[in-house]
Amino acid sequence: MMKNSPAGDITANSYNDANVPRQNPAGKFTNNNDHRTKDMVDELSFRLRNMSDNNLPPQLEDIDSPTDDDASNRDSYTSRMFFGASSTSHQMSPLMRSPWASYVERSPTDISDANSNYTGLMASLVREEGNIYSLAASGDLLYTGSDSKNIRVWKNHKEYSWFKSNSGLVKSIVIASEKIFTGHQDGKVRVWRVSVKNPSVHKRVGTLPTFKSVVKKSMKPKNYTEVRGSHKNIWIKHFDAISSLSLSEDQSILYSGSWDTTVKVWSVSDFKCLESITAHDDAINSVVAGFEGMVFSGSADGTVKAWRREFHGKRTKHFFIDNLLKQECAVTSLIINQAGTMIYCGSSNGFLHFWEREKLLSRGGRLKGHKLAVLCLATMENMVFSGSADTNICVWRRDKGGEHKCLHVLSGHTGPVKCLAVEDERRVGMVSRCRWTVYSGSLDKSVKIWRVSVEATEVERQQSSGLPPGNSSRARSSSGQMFSRMRE
Repeated sequence: MMKNSPAGDITANSYNDANVPRQNPAGKFTNNNDHRTKDMVDELSFRLRNMSDNNLPPQLEDIDSPTDDDASNRDSYTSRMFFGASSTSHQMSPLMRSPWASYVERSPTDISDANSNYTGLMASLVREEGNIYSLAASGDLLYTGSDSKNIRVWKNHKEYSWFKSNSGLVKSIVIASEKIFTGHQDGKVRVWRVSVKNPSVHKRVGTLPTFKSVVKKSMKPKNYTEVRGSHKNIWIKHFDAISSLSLSEDQSILYSGSWDTTVKVWSVSDFKCLESITAHDDAINSVVAGFEGMVFSGSADGTVKAWRREFHGKRTKHFFIDNLLKQECAVTSLIINQAGTMIYCGSSNGFLHFWEREKLLSRGGRLKGHKLAVLCLATMENMVFSGSADTNICVWRRDKGGEHKCLHVLSGHTGPVKCLAVEDERRVGMVSRCRWTVYSGSLDKSVKIWRVSVEATEVERQQSSGLPPGNSSRARSSSGQMFSRMRE
């Protein structure tokens, strides 16, 4: 049972999970590195119990890569899993061996109708053990990361394939064309490539930092930096969990934010670490790259910082611009909308802050739709989706006047919503109207798939009826609560 602290944040007793930072006595989130191995042991036991001599796991392909960080322990694997084929009495379906043993689909009669305005739950993917920490959607494919070390790939709500890394739980996933980047509990970034011949096959092509670069940097004392007291570490390595990954606009630069308080800057082309930024005084929970070389980082120290990337010859360097936010409670999530015009920030007190690009250094306002921490955010066009420790997902829409309205509250999870991904159904040729597929991962061991349908905006309706736009300066949510822009 989740309990509220006096400030409305998550208490230290709420969900003993390695991916949700705990609070210190001051009310801020601090690092929790007590990663439990029990879930992995349980998963292995589950698989062994369901295997016999004739029911061996699907063939794993070991990929030999020159960038392995541990040549004696290859962790690049890929599995091809097909669920349409009939099974014989001597073969067990791969789904039976998968920890995703429970699949429940809810199919309202109007879900398949291209003109339907249905909003609600479409399907649930449930794990036997372990929580969901990261999601990424690309077209009709969904990638999920959990504490099983596996990245699962889903297609049309069914398990399509999976690939494995021994780097611990998968805390972040980003996709850049044919490459997939995964951030892990052990402070490493894995790079995967989708096979051109068989899209269900994923090969690991790199580890950040590369083994070669670690050996090279370790030769010179100047490349070591102090971490946590008297300990020293090479500056290109994270020494704590990676909490967030983000790509630059041109996808040439990858940013990794870590609980070690640093942001590291990587070249996507050659996997080199270009820079390490000691950005905050406490764990970094989110980093996002945006417009005009701007980068934003949010931390458990309660700040959102803005950085600008500049080039000095062949080198790239980031300069601190300003603090967009200073507060007592932790910053738990950040995102920039697709147009690059809005920045959104979730906090542990349940508020959603936002800034307009043209007025970057002056707060645009804040929204209150959650009772507990806003742990994840997603955007699509003028829509914003916020997932919270209160188990709910709020669906917001920003109108042309800059006001935000809560259109829907999606309820169904029984644990904190840890990650979100959104796909426009028009992108995959499904419909012509405004409809989105929302994926949510939770600490209740499930991924839920929602549909959100939106009618014409209020301004469009007013224009079509001949009324002047902007008659309503305050909007109502579906529950009747009033929302307005709150300036500070």
